[in-house]
Amino acid sequence: MTVRPATRADIPELVRLREVLADRMAEDAGAPADDDWQEPYAKSLHERLGDPDVAVLVIDGDDGLAACGIGFIFQRFPGPGRWDGRFGYILGMATDPRHRRQGHGRAIMDALMSWYRDNDITRVDLHATSDGEPLYRSMGFTQPYPALTWLA
Repeated sequence: MTVRPATRADIPELVRLREVLADRMAEDAGAPADDDWQEPYAKSLHERLGDPDVAVLVIDGDDGLAACGIGFIFQRFPGPGRWDGRFGYILGMATDPRHRRQGHGRAIMDALMSWYRDNDITRVDLHATSDGEPLYRSMGFTQPYPALTWLA
């Protein structure tokens, strides 16, 4: 299996995989998935693909993308443990249900973590579905303090 950077031609499939993830996240939350985000998501992908602080990685399947994952590098103020204030965030990790349990998620995570190491990022955060949590924990992700979220 080959992990590669996404191209603009992959955007419709990236939106489809994000829908798969959104449905799974809604299932975990016990609430329906939001609607009407697909077009702004596609537009944002179109604008951000190729940005040096964004990695959109995919694995091809037989009939579309098998899996994808997105990494961002963000800038905060420097502080203890973050002398330069830079940190990573992973989102949009999704595998087509027909391709699950074949190592695609791990391959994309390995590639994203290599990208972070190459960019001297020493902290990476993510939010996990119940399906993905065992993979992330096996790769060294921990929960050092409770995450809190405010939603308007």
